[in-house]
Amino acid sequence: MSNRSAPDVFDAHAGDYDALRRRLVPAFDDFYGTAVGALELVGRPLRRVLDLGAGTGLLARRVAGAHPAAELVLVDGAPAMLEEARAALGDRAAYVVADLADPLPPGEWDAVVSALAIHHLPDDGKRALFARVAAALAPGGVFVNAEQVAGPSPFFDALYARWHEASARAAGSDDAEWRGAEERMSFDRTATVEAQLAWLREVGLDADCLFKHHRFAVLVGRLTPGASSALNGA
Repeated sequence: MSNRSAPDVFDAHAGDYDALRRRLVPAFDDFYGTAVGALELVGRPLRRVLDLGAGTGLLARRVAGAHPAAELVLVDGAPAMLEEARAALGDRAAYVVADLADPLPPGEWDAVVSALAIHHLPDDGKRALFARVAAALAPGGVFVNAEQVAGPSPFFDALYARWHEASARAAGSDDAEWRGAEERMSFDRTATVEAQLAWLREVGLDADCLFKHHRFAVLVGRLTPGASSALNGA
């Protein structure tokens, strides 16, 4: 693994990160489209949306387009990535430089979204973040995590890795770009879909996987109206 930190590595690719994702995330449009479409599960106009690990605002821009009246707050630990987001969204959003282990900006939130970020946390960090998110959701609010996931066994995990490289190279990634992707993925701490759905349910969310294509999945947790998160008690 590189001696650089994850924010340093991602900052170094801020300028070309959107083009990289297009090549390195197979089924790109379905993946992000499902994440944005899942916001309709709230069932009312969105007032406030929090994007965790927002990076260059790739997901937030799509959320803004679908929900133009919603207040957007973007959080990321890599300042250069957020500057790219600011260049695209301007004062349409607020920007917070913070780590995913830090307290969340004050809620309540109609939706908390994230794309390809939370898998950098260890499993106990993921579970702690899921609890903070559940506690910050407004009733009926949703947590949408468009994520890179582990296979359910070493066999499937290896299959996913081979498929990912083959798909990226078919989309135009060369040796240098794939080596860069491998450096960034050296920070990954992926978990299975099954484990993450269980953790979401533990904190009181009604959870499901709405999209999965090998190692890319969109997981959703909804705080049922009239209920409170398990963190706050029933």
